[in-house]
Parts: sequence; C-alpha cells; structure tokens
Amino acid sequence: MKNVGLIGYGRAGKAVARVLNADAAVNLKWVAHRNNENLTFTESYPVLTIRSAADFEILFNNHPVDYVIDFSSPDNIMLYGRAAAAAGIHILSANSNHDEAQLAFAQSLADQIVVMCSPNITVGINFLMIAAKALQKIAPHVDIAVLEEHFKEKKDISGTAKKLAHELNVGDVTSLRLGGIVGHHQVVFGFPYQTVRFIHDSISREAFGTGAIYALSLMAKQPPGMYEFASLMRQEVMSTLLEAS
Repeated sequence: MKNVGLIGYGRAGKAVARVLNADAAVNLKWVAHRNNENLTFTESYPVLTIRSAADFEILFNNHPVDYVIDFSSPDNIMLYGRAAAAAGIHILSANSNHDEAQLAFAQSLADQIVVMCSPNITVGINFLMIAAKALQKIAPHVDIAVLEEHFKEKKDISGTAKKLAHELNVGDVTSLRLGGIVGHHQVVFGFPYQTVRFIHDSISREAFGTGAIYALSLMAKQPPGMYEFASLMRQEVMSTLLEAS
C-alpha cells in the first residue's frame, strides 16, 4: 500500500481525495491546503492548513508518506520540494503551467527522488498524446490544429493544450470558455481527402484521481529522476503491443 499526502483542496483536489480515499491500494494520510476557509468534512483523513516551507517540513517529519500528489498551484513545489526530497518523499505535481524556474527546481530534486510534473494527469489525454505523435510521424506534412475548451472561469490556455502544441509543433491553440466544461482537448489532422480527430473529454474531475493512481504505479517502478507521464505510459503501451503481436 502506498502512503500518500495530497496538497491542494480546491475542486480538483477534493475530487482526487475522494478517489484516493476509496482505493484499496492507497492510504491517504492527510490533505494540506493554504486557504483560510473553515472546512467541515466527514472524511477519514485530516485536512491541514499549511502556509510555509517550515510547515511542510514539520508535516513531513511528523506524518511521513511515500508520495505527495500536488493539485494546488505550480509555485507550491518551491515551498515543499526540498523538504520532500530530504525526507525521501516522491513528488507527483499535476499542476498546469509550471514555468521554467519551477521545472528547473523540480529537476534539481530528481537526484534524490522520483519527480513527475504533468499538466494533465488523466490516462486518456496522455494516450491521446501518444497516438497523435504516432500519426504525425506517419504523416509528417499533415495540417494539425489543437483546440481546448474549459469552464468560463479558467483564464489561461490550458497547460495540456500547450503541451500538445509543443509536442506536435503546432503554433497557436484555439481556446473556448463555455459554461462549466471540465476539460475538452482535441487534435485535428487535416489530410487532403480525410480528417482525423483525437478527442478527450474530462467528464468529472475524479478522472484526475484515477490518473494519479496510475501515475503512482508507473513512478513506483522508476529510480530517482525526472519523468513525464506520457513517456512512461508510452513504454507500457509499447510493451502491451509487443505482447499482443
């Protein structure tokens, strides 16, 4: 059983906590957040308010875990990262839009622990990325567009869409903000006489929880280092295809 701490208790964090708490292979020991709101809950895990690097160090020492899963904000890794590495706690950061400094900091921790930074931790979107890159390799001159749709309150282009565009060498991303859409990503391949679309819809934020559990299973097989979800998943896919052939 994996002992896990969850950082972040917003809409995504609460959904992830429900999935983690229901999984027999995971022991969710605590949830940490930085908000000032008064929380009322009946879950079997404590929800703790953490505001500083010193608070995280105390938390890790007093309530050790094997992994932290971060669904808070990209900058939080700068607060807890060194304390986690010193305690031998592996890091799964599922936040969008880590900047270069934050990624460089995460890389600096990877000599000691397993670190994964993924802008979208769902299994489906990472499989979509693998399939899209495979089709692009088959047809390198095809026209490609990346589209993303999210709820109205989301301001920035999604980190997932940026990642897809980067991996596929696409320039601009088309974005829509509509109602309460959880997350929609689409890669469109425009051939001369046909169109291929890869589509992924997050129906519920619980999908991030099942993806996080799968990511932990991939991380558990790795030595210390910096990893990408899609790269590790690609190895699993290739192994499965070879077994099936």
